Amino acid sequence: MLKKFLEWISMKEKLHERKSKPPFFKEGEMWWCHIGENIGSEVDGKGDFFTRPIVIYKKLGSETLLAIPTSTKSKEGSWYIHFKHKGVEEIALLSQIRVISYKRLKERIGTLDDIDYQKIKDGFKNLYT
Repeated sequence: MLKKFLEWISMKEKLHERKSKPPFFKEGEMWWCHIGENIGSEVDGKGDFFTRPIVIYKKLGSETLLAIPTSTKSKEGSWYIHFKHKGVEEIALLSQIRVISYKRLKERIGTLDDIDYQKIKDGFKNLYT
């Protein structure tokens, strides 16, 4: 598998240099996010823009957030939380949680319902405490 590191570096430079005001984002929302081309078992973004859906777990200010990447590929274990968003089965990848800049956010997808967001919060607490 050929990694596309040079393409990602070019995209990352553009994101870093982008002059924009932080979008309004809040906990429990899903966004398309420029995750990038990563190393080893770290989850990658897909396509030309290296994007993947994320759940905003925690807002850490107007410019940073704690993001949980998601997948539609079925996985089992305490670090995977299954939920449904807009009729699609999704899996929150708790083992891939990371702090990101708002500059990685591409487009808002929607908001999780209270039950599914609580499932993710409970899963996080069970895994990390």
